[in-house]
Amino acid sequence: MGAITLKAVEKWFGDVQVIKGVDLEIKDGEFVIFVGPSGCGKSTLLRMIGGLEDTSRGQILIDELDVTDQPPARRGLTMVFQSYALYPHMSVRENMGFSLKTAGAPADEIARKVDAAAEVLKLEAYLDRRPKDLSGGQRQRVAIGRSIVREPTAFLFDEPLSNLDAALRVEMRYEIAKLHQRLDTTMIYVTHDQVEAMTLADRIVVLEFGRIAQVGTPRELYENPANLFVAQFIGSPKMNVMPCATSGGAYALDGGRGGTYSGDHPAVQLGVRPEHIEVGAPGAGQLDAKVDVVEYLGADTLLIVQTEALGQATVRVIGDTDLTAGDEIGLIFDESHLSFFDSEGQAVRI
Repeated sequence: MGAITLKAVEKWFGDVQVIKGVDLEIKDGEFVIFVGPSGCGKSTLLRMIGGLEDTSRGQILIDELDVTDQPPARRGLTMVFQSYALYPHMSVRENMGFSLKTAGAPADEIARKVDAAAEVLKLEAYLDRRPKDLSGGQRQRVAIGRSIVREPTAFLFDEPLSNLDAALRVEMRYEIAKLHQRLDTTMIYVTHDQVEAMTLADRIVVLEFGRIAQVGTPRELYENPANLFVAQFIGSPKMNVMPCATSGGAYALDGGRGGTYSGDHPAVQLGVRPEHIEVGAPGAGQLDAKVDVVEYLGADTLLIVQTEALGQATVRVIGDTDLTAGDEIGLIFDESHLSFFDSEGQAVRI
């Protein structure tokens, strides 16, 4: 079992409140990822769950047992950090089994659990090597293996891939996803990388200044952001947001045209993602624009464009394009994928 519940959890450092009344339920076996800008409290919240930071107010429950005041060793959790923290003088086998050895586990039990974890992580060929003889990805797998042998109630990951290069991050993302499938154990994961969050999570928790801005599946957050903060934080490139006016079943853009609006109360901002804008001739669609920069990425191309009234916008074009800087174009919005926001920055459902 690995259900974790946070009830009105707060964290204060002196007079500064960094976690502001967080309520969250994480189901047994769920993969939940905390994301947010630097300083939003995501690592602090993870450390509170693990018992590495005291909880100022509120409750933390693991399988309905209140562990708020329990030390880390009594919570049945393991934590994988950004740094591998491996003992350089020990072999991979010794590093992975060290926590069991210090707990007094029999040698045959340690060997069995280390071998099983090594098989899961494809480390069998490296068990007798020292950390200095391993790549960064292999060292991170050893750190994860050290957690697996303890058979925890839940795994806590604090930006475990941030020290790896781009290719290794892709490889380790795959391995962590497969690990979760094999173990079916609760995982809570902190990252600043949206790709990690979108590809790994069952649900994403978006934090803003110590509060939860929205919780949902990657698809829910991307397609139906609850507010402007989530709309522009989730997605890369970020959502284009521009002022609008709504009236009588229609919306209008300042300096542009408009379209159909079916919201139940006024909106003052319109959001459209780069892939939901089609390029047409000048005069077509909602806005006229001039191409400023063309960014060719292979599978797609990003157009950074300038509009006279609303400033800069980003358009994603599948594959290549013949457009170049200075070209005049029209921007045609896919009205089935527009988001609208009220004066408080909250989403208007349509």
